[in-house]
Parts: sequence; C-alpha cells; structure tokens
Amino acid sequence: MTEKRDLTRALGLGYVIIIVISNIIGSGIFKKIAPMAAELHSGEWILIVWLAAGLITLFGALSNAEIAGLLADTGGEFIYLRTIYGRFFSFLYGWSLFMVIQTAAISGIAYVFTQSLNSIIPIPDLLPSMQHLNIGGIFYPFQDFGIKLTTILLILFLTFLNMSGLKSGAWVNKAILLIVGAGLLVIVIAGLTGGQEHAAGSMAVNQSPVRSTVTLSSFYTAMLAAFWAYQGWVSVGFIGGEVKDPHRNIPKGIIWGVAIVIIVYLVVNYTYLRLLSIPQLVEINNSGNQIAGVEAIRSLWGKGGVLFISLLILVSTLGCTNASILTGARPYYAMARRGLFFRGAGRLNSHNVPSVSLLWQGIWASVLVLSGTFDQLTDMLIFAVYIFYGATVMGVFILRRRMPDAHRPYKTLGYPIVPAIFVLFCVGLFFNTIITRPREAGIGLSLIMLGIPVYFLLLRRGRNRDDSRDH
Repeated sequence: MTEKRDLTRALGLGYVIIIVISNIIGSGIFKKIAPMAAELHSGEWILIVWLAAGLITLFGALSNAEIAGLLADTGGEFIYLRTIYGRFFSFLYGWSLFMVIQTAAISGIAYVFTQSLNSIIPIPDLLPSMQHLNIGGIFYPFQDFGIKLTTILLILFLTFLNMSGLKSGAWVNKAILLIVGAGLLVIVIAGLTGGQEHAAGSMAVNQSPVRSTVTLSSFYTAMLAAFWAYQGWVSVGFIGGEVKDPHRNIPKGIIWGVAIVIIVYLVVNYTYLRLLSIPQLVEINNSGNQIAGVEAIRSLWGKGGVLFISLLILVSTLGCTNASILTGARPYYAMARRGLFFRGAGRLNSHNVPSVSLLWQGIWASVLVLSGTFDQLTDMLIFAVYIFYGATVMGVFILRRRMPDAHRPYKTLGYPIVPAIFVLFCVGLFFNTIITRPREAGIGLSLIMLGIPVYFLLLRRGRNRDDSRDH
C-alpha cells in the first residue's frame, strides 16, 4: 500500500531558534580555541578570527534565509540546490551530507561527549591487542575502542529516541540548551570576576599583548576551527516540513540563532583567554587529549571545576548530537521521496518520523566513529560543507534573475555585497584547505565524488522517478 502520511508541522519560532542554537553549540566552544592559538599565537587575533568567522557565518545565514523563506520544505539545502541547479548537484549535496557532512558532525560531537565522560568515569579499554591494526596508516578503528564503542552506543540511543517522535527530540534540545546556557553564564561570571590571581592569560589586564605575524593562510586555517564551532546553523532548514509558517519562522530563527551564538562565543573565549596564556593553549593543542575549556576552569576552581565543566560538556555535546540527529535525517527522506535516494529512506513510521532514514544515518555515523580522530573529521567536514554553502548563496543571485516576481518573505540584508562576500570567502576557504590540509581535503573530495556512480546507478534502476510531490 502506498505511504500517505506526511510530516507534521509542530514547531514554532521558539523551537526553531532553539534547534539552530542546539545544532551549533556543542564541542567547539570548549575545544577549538587551542588549535587556533597554535596557528595565530595571539589572543587578539584569536578573538578577531572568532568575530570574522561569526560575521561570515551571519552573512551566509542572512543570504540562506532568503532562499529558505522562498523554498522552505523538508530537506532544506537539498530542496534549495535542486531548484537552483537541478537534481544532479542536489544529489551530490545529499550524498555528501550522508557520507561526511552531517554524519561526521554527529560522530565528532558524540566523540567529545565520550571523552568528557571518560574524564569523569574512566571507560575501560577494549581489544587492546588490535589497536595497531590500520587502514592505509591513516585509520585506526580499534584505537581507544572502549571510547569509540561508547560513542556508537550514544549515537544509536539518540537515534532511537528521535525515531519515537519529533516533539520528544525537540524537548530534549530545549532542556539541554537551558542547562548549557546557565553553565556558560556561571563560567563567564566566575572567569571575569574571579580576581587577578587567576587571570594569567593573554587577555588579563596585567599581561602585555603578544606580537605575532599572521598570514592570510594561517588566518584561513584558524577559521577552519572556528567554522566547526559555528557549524550546524543551516540544519534547521532540513525540518522545513515540520515548522509552522516556515517561510517566516525559518529565516527569523536562523538569523536570531546565529546572532546569539556569535555573542556567546566571543564572551566565553575572551574568558578563556583571560585565564590561559597562549603557550598554555598551544601545549593543550599539542597534547591531543586535553580540552581548553577544562584547563581554563581547572586554573580557576581546581578539581571541582574540572568536574563541573566536564559535566557541562557532557550536557552540551549530548544536546548538539541529539539536534544533529533530529535534523540530519530529513534530507535523505526528501531525496528518497523524489527517487534520488534508496527507497526505504522515504518511509514514515507510526509517529510520522522518517525512521529508516534516521537508522541509516545512525549506522553510518557509527562507522565514521571508527574511522578517524576528532580534528580529522571536523576539518574534512568543514571543507566539504562550504562548497555547498557557497553554491546555495550563489542561488540568491540566480533566483533573483530567474524568479524576480516570486514572493520573498525575507530579502537578504546588504544585497548584493553580503552574499558576494560570503561566496568569495567560500572560494578562498576551498583553495586554502587544499593547500594546508591536503589529506582532509582529498578524503572529503573523494567521498563527494563517490556519489557520481551512485547517482547514475539510481538512474539505471529507475529510482529517479518524479511524483506529484516533486516541484
């Protein structure tokens, strides 16, 4: 019997803002200042990068919001790119989302959750005799296998939670976001008012500014770390079919959510820089197993502070992982409904949730947990996703010419300068990553290109049928 159920429009503007923020604030706010310090060696430049990355992200959000207001539907960027460039390019985006962009984000955030859990309750190492098995000297699937297995169990648990219904997943995000917001506020107040004996960092009033030569390439490379921290804002578009009045609420939610996160990141990272010096941050980055936020609070409150922030990271990454799982499966559902993905992903369960799509996403994200390190996953993800972000924002220009009379609930503020700056930045990020992170760029491009034979295989099997929902 043909599936007749449709997704339920259950989410208002408040939930849209919550989902935007929950998809962004995860591990980056605690971890990514350290690799930025290793690149820039200057507290002032670190804050400039956070601000610049935030503004570029906001430019992308302002531009994306026009497209979202015009084309809002379940699937988000997949629907936008299909309208702008056709089904082949939109398929490559959806394929990339499944292979690396969304699933690697889920894997990376969940992995930081388990690292924090391990700092509170040591997780036993499993299969130590197999730790040295590798694939091409790059992937070590059984290294830290106890932590990886715990990460996989978390991903699968949250996947099944979201299969039980959209509202349950969204409620979890709301509760977690309130806890994380309160915890970050406590850290900022304590860090900024804790007395000069704790203020040994590069931003303390008694410290002289560190002079550092920053090149355009090092600035771009540092922004890879910052963009990981800002990554996820676009995911709310994936659930366009489940948002009330999406043509208005999605643009508003994206803009408000990103603006709030920029302010939070600047204040929190200024606090870290007040507590930790640049050499300390570089040492944290080189250690490979320390988290900058944890070390900042250790300097302030000792062991009690470590426990506090470890619990906060647990809650934060739990919320971000859940939000990423909730939104991420919707594009595969939309693709399957249009014959551009495996047919089963287009089915809804009794809760009107794309359960098969969620399950496949959870399984592949679990495989990626075994494939690489946190930083390897995030650099690869950012490289891939900004190819498509730039293409979407180019769509602002294309659709203004192609559909000049279409109703636009929101028009890009600062057009044409704002979208042009974002597109040019994406081009620069693409080439700089190839030069400075060739391995991550190569893996990312390879996974994207794997979608080409899959696309033509789907054509051959006749799974590219358009139906009455395809417009």
